[in-house]
Amino acid sequence: MEILWFYIAVVLAISDEVHSRIMWNVFFDFYIVLAGLVKKTVVSNIRMWIVHEALEAVFHCIVLSIVFFSLEIGILGAAIHMVIDLYHEFSGLELKPLYHRCLHFVIESIFFILILSAGSLG
Repeated sequence: MEILWFYIAVVLAISDEVHSRIMWNVFFDFYIVLAGLVKKTVVSNIRMWIVHEALEAVFHCIVLSIVFFSLEIGILGAAIHMVIDLYHEFSGLELKPLYHRCLHFVIESIFFILILSAGSLG
């Protein structure tokens, strides 16, 4: 296991920042049009937000899978990231950007420590 969990959490944090910068700075107009199309399709703000989180999870899955050459790490990383986002949105937790990043980093680290240590118990 060593510190693979740490590298995964760091890559997830970088992936999240890259995703935000790409979507808000590069593809902003496309992002707004896509949001309008999704909203018309799902007819609900909460469903639209869940679709957004699912698309973000796909992005993280692709990045993690490529960086670590592991589809399992990609799927698990994207899943835990999405669960954390869903939890703090549904709970109404308002966090400043640094606290938001720390929340993700700590929970994702603990998650991968548990997953990787259980896998190495063999």
